[in-house]
Amino acid sequence: MKELFSGLEQLGFKEIEISDLYGSNKEKKIENTAKETNNKTLIYNATVTCPVCANIFKEKAVKSSSIRIASKDTDFFIRYDLINPYFYDVWICNKCGYSALKTDFPKLRESEVKLVLQNITPKFKNKEYPESYNVDIAIERYKMALINAVYTESKASKKAMLCLKIAWMYRLMDTDNSKEMERNFLKEALTGFEQAYMKEAFPIYGMDSYIMMYIIGELNRRLTNYSMALSWFSNLITSRGVKTNLKELARTQKDLIKEELMLKKKVELNGELLNNENMDLEDVNDNSVEVNQITNNKKSLLNIFKKTN
Repeated sequence: MKELFSGLEQLGFKEIEISDLYGSNKEKKIENTAKETNNKTLIYNATVTCPVCANIFKEKAVKSSSIRIASKDTDFFIRYDLINPYFYDVWICNKCGYSALKTDFPKLRESEVKLVLQNITPKFKNKEYPESYNVDIAIERYKMALINAVYTESKASKKAMLCLKIAWMYRLMDTDNSKEMERNFLKEALTGFEQAYMKEAFPIYGMDSYIMMYIIGELNRRLTNYSMALSWFSNLITSRGVKTNLKELARTQKDLIKEELMLKKKVELNGELLNNENMDLEDVNDNSVEVNQITNNKKSLLNIFKKTN
């Protein structure tokens, strides 16, 4: 669990005592600048008021005219040209350390304000960020929002969305270590979305229950939980009121799982055949050794007789 919050040392969180992200124990080549151009012309400074300490500060935001979508992944991750809006999706108060997605930033209950002041502010160290952000900065800021969400005992959906976006950032890095970290955060996102689906009211971050069903199925597929993924996709496909394009997407992912399972079986069968062939070769080699030994023995006997004569 500690590795989920690695990289926050400069912000004052060297030792983090969080063992359970969702509190379930209580209830029982890097695209980090997105084809960087002159980012200063693509962003502006937004004035923000902190709901915790009333501090007024500036946060960078991407101009809507600067957004260029390049492609979309099957878990709704959007890849951008020019500049990546995901990098600027978290706001951090430079005074008290309160951090959240910009859509969630003003939404704070009085009880949550007290938890920020109690658990975040005493440890927080302000950090000056450069004019434009990259993927490493984005991950650091998302993790800062996540640790806020954990300490303020936020809904599972908020923590799940943060985990999903952190996973997306690691996907951009495309290294062996980042792939492992992506998988770790996808697991946490899946856990949170499953809890949110069962306990929270919809819509959740613009998702209705059907879109949530798809996301849960897709995250299971990416984590190779194929039986669970097939179950979620099948339930979605057979549900009434689901939009046609979402059903088609679920069918496509369901077919993809079947193809992956067929490929896995072929690999296993080929492996068994190779093992059998190797066993046969070992038998042949053993027989060859025995034949050679018999032949050598015969030659030895002949040599004896030759010497006797």
